[in-house]
Amino acid sequence: MTKVFVYGTLRRGDLNHLYLKQSIFVGRNTTEPQYTLVNLGLFPAMLAKGNTAVHGEVYNVDDRTLLTLDRLEGHPNFYVREQIKLSNGEQVNAYVMPDNNVGKHTVIESGDWFQVPSYNIT
Repeated sequence: MTKVFVYGTLRRGDLNHLYLKQSIFVGRNTTEPQYTLVNLGLFPAMLAKGNTAVHGEVYNVDDRTLLTLDRLEGHPNFYVREQIKLSNGEQVNAYVMPDNNVGKHTVIESGDWFQVPSYNIT
């Protein structure tokens, strides 16, 4: 099993949560305040540079689900799955977007995708 932090459409109540139906919910958590969350329209992206704590959920996923998530997130060509540090010091996997894949987009100051009016395409 692999622990994965999700912060966007994979969270409970959102569009892609169905991909985690076989996974074990560990709990809600936040990252350390060293990221930037941006709104890409239909989904967010977490950038590795910044000073925001990103809100999300942690799941234990099996190898098959991890491969499915890799395909969904376009790892390693769109998002990159890498180890991040949560506010409680725990290291988990998350999908982080390289800066070169992001153009000019609105920063989600709260660090919480659920605080953004859903699917507000600008």
